[in-house]
Amino acid sequence: MKKRHHLLWFAAPALLLYAVFGIYPLISAVKLSFTSFAGVGEQKWIGLKNYIEILSDPTYITVLKVTLAYTVVVVVIQNLLGLLFAALLFSLPKIRSAARVALLVPSMYSAVIAAFVWQYIYSPLGGGLNEILKAMGLGDYQSTWLGEPSIALFSVAAVQIWMYVGYSTAIFLAGYMSIPTELHDAARIDGANAWHRFTKIDVPLLAPSFTVNITLSTIGTLKSFELPLVLTQGGPDGATTTLGLQIFNSLFSDYRFGFSSALSIVMLLMIVTIAYAQNWFLRRREQNA
Repeated sequence: MKKRHHLLWFAAPALLLYAVFGIYPLISAVKLSFTSFAGVGEQKWIGLKNYIEILSDPTYITVLKVTLAYTVVVVVIQNLLGLLFAALLFSLPKIRSAARVALLVPSMYSAVIAAFVWQYIYSPLGGGLNEILKAMGLGDYQSTWLGEPSIALFSVAAVQIWMYVGYSTAIFLAGYMSIPTELHDAARIDGANAWHRFTKIDVPLLAPSFTVNITLSTIGTLKSFELPLVLTQGGPDGATTTLGLQIFNSLFSDYRFGFSSALSIVMLLMIVTIAYAQNWFLRRREQNA
């Protein structure tokens, strides 16, 4: 008991900081979400009106749909590419270290700086992507990548995937390094080809890596707003307005502090629900792998 008492004293500073910068702001946001506060003046209590507006206004329902679609695109493609790159690097040990560093470099950039760079790449007038397509004789595939509602979301998602696929690769590669080489050797002796070794050995044993990657990428993508903000400002016609960007706009453009707090609580609940469901499903998959 005395030892536990001393441990609590050691943990007290961290718990205090968490309470001040984590719990208190959360409680304040919940209280603010039931008001029509505009940043100055009185916080007028309006009950559930902010939440009713969010759930009844088609504009915010569309924002939720865009956020979920954006998350699905990023999480699926990022993790598939991460798994592919990890499998290639695992089989090519001579270039493994250099390639791993190269894949992680984009994640070191500020999201704002990366967005400005890709804004130039996507530019319809002299942009790098269109010029490359033209040089390759694929001029028919040139497009206004950030100006077409049907492809703008995928264009923004591609930037996020480019930035963070290195993280997924590193986590999958760490999982690969923990797979006993004897399993692959035995499978080769039994005549299993590369595809069978990948599906029957690698994928089941990489279950913990799948859990970490999918959970982290989902949480990070659901919160994202910097890339849509800089690349498209949520356009065209709201096609790239994520929930995080909508919170930003409601707070700093419309000065609806209470409403943006309600949107933040909705985002928190959505992230917690999705992350919990994913973690439950993926943990069961680990146990059955």
